[in-house]
Amino acid sequence: MVFASSLSSPSISGDGRGASPIRPPFSPFNLKPDSELRSPVDKDMDPVFHSGRVAVVTGAASGIGRAACLELASQGLRVVLADVNENLLADAAKEVGAIVGENNILVVPTDVSKLEDVQRLKDRVLEMWGEVSVLMNNAAIGPVGKSWEGLDNWHKIFSINVMGVVNVQQTFVPAMIHQENPSVIINTGSKQGITNPPGNAAYNASKAAVKSLTESLAHELRQTPNAKLTAHLFIPGWTYTSLGTSPASTAPSPPADKKPAGAWTAHETVVYMFDKVRAGAFYILCPDGEVRREVDALRVLWAAGDVAEGRPALSRWDPDWKNVFEEWVREGLAGM
Repeated sequence: MVFASSLSSPSISGDGRGASPIRPPFSPFNLKPDSELRSPVDKDMDPVFHSGRVAVVTGAASGIGRAACLELASQGLRVVLADVNENLLADAAKEVGAIVGENNILVVPTDVSKLEDVQRLKDRVLEMWGEVSVLMNNAAIGPVGKSWEGLDNWHKIFSINVMGVVNVQQTFVPAMIHQENPSVIINTGSKQGITNPPGNAAYNASKAAVKSLTESLAHELRQTPNAKLTAHLFIPGWTYTSLGTSPASTAPSPPADKKPAGAWTAHETVVYMFDKVRAGAFYILCPDGEVRREVDALRVLWAAGDVAEGRPALSRWDPDWKNVFEEWVREGLAGM
């Protein structure tokens, strides 16, 4: 184990029916069984998630980040764990080291909101192993910031959830883009950054920014000649972690004593995500025990429809539109 120094419009549907105000006029997503979406490449032969290659995970000390480190270690990758919480980071390192061996992990306490910390992280990784195969930009916090309250929390959230992502991209991508072997960067977003449920405007806005940043990164990488680096937006469902012990909660809190029936474990979530990355998916919209991905897709469409149709902002939660939304979803599911 190595420690670094501390720190919808009118249209005609496909069957000829006129558009219904509550029925999606078309289905723009092709939903297939998970088995059909997995990469045809055997896991043992995958050039990115391959034994001996190097993974860097921020927010590695707990929750999804910790689970990602454990899963990557189980696949034989060398793992770099970065987090601001040194005590939890040390605990996570012991678990990961027990799987992949202490000589195959690197622990670097890192505050992603500080560019100098992120630069030190990159230097330590390249010094040690000379490459990065998987970069998981996962560090995030979720204290509540409302539209005209909690200004301090707004600054804290954006410094980590947004500028932390920017710092990591700006520091690592220039090195990774020139690597000979394929590599991936995975940014952790949130459904709240897409459908924007009321309750935590600051967190939602930060994750909306992550979505936009990752889309731009993916496009720019595709336009870069000879680049073997791809970007992916990871959108977890309801996951049993300190950042989300209820579907609507984003404030950090100790996990509930028992996993809620509807939540996925962090391990289930990262396994699903890595399978989709292997398959080349950009948007990795994870289901959970309560919400099917078909429902997620309809919720995303409805949110976009607020803009396209000129409905009230966040109409899904508006008393005058709530029943319309629910009937629209029922008809949408019946038509799939």
